[in-house]
Amino acid sequence: MKHKLLALLMAVGFLGGVVPAAMAESEINEGFEYKLISPPQPTITKNKVEVIELFWYGCPHCYKFEPTLNKWLENKPDNVVFYRIPAIFGSKRWAIHARAFYTAKLLGLLGEGKSAFHEAFFDEIHKHKKPLGSKKAIQKFFKRFGVSAEDFNNTFDSFTVNTKVNRAITLSRRYQIEGVPSLVINGKYRTDGPLAGGRKGMIKVLNYLIEKESKK
Repeated sequence: MKHKLLALLMAVGFLGGVVPAAMAESEINEGFEYKLISPPQPTITKNKVEVIELFWYGCPHCYKFEPTLNKWLENKPDNVVFYRIPAIFGSKRWAIHARAFYTAKLLGLLGEGKSAFHEAFFDEIHKHKKPLGSKKAIQKFFKRFGVSAEDFNNTFDSFTVNTKVNRAITLSRRYQIEGVPSLVINGKYRTDGPLAGGRKGMIKVLNYLIEKESKK
């Protein structure tokens, strides 16, 4: 019963983005605030601490996490490299949104940090209540950013985007994530809202794990 109550309180904390102001280092423990990824996954950058956010554009928690994450990105440590990966599970919308993400990336509309396209895509779904669940709707959205129908179609249906989407499916499984948004640190650790106790808790755990890896 005690464990069930704890899990419920953590879930409620994530929904409200509320976490105790002072999460001491002793309160961050493997198996509770974060979990190990077994086996550890290889990183892209060997000489820095790698942080990956797995997200879905259709996820309201991911949308609410964006301002918190962007604030952290403004002052992230110099020894940290950050990437986004669109998580893909069963729904077709996860896959088509991932395809949109990689299309935007190849067309130069996305960096690794804050970007107008990324925010606008989230806003279109959650603020303006347009799901962007079809290729036609997404192509129309890209047009607002000056992308021609030809360039969009050539990229959206390209071998490169297909490869990246398939890779995202594989990584969603290998990182053993249970929901989004999730953060993966150096291919070894993962945390999310229910584990960390909310959006602010995720950042506290993230900073703790970066410091842990930086000492090695």
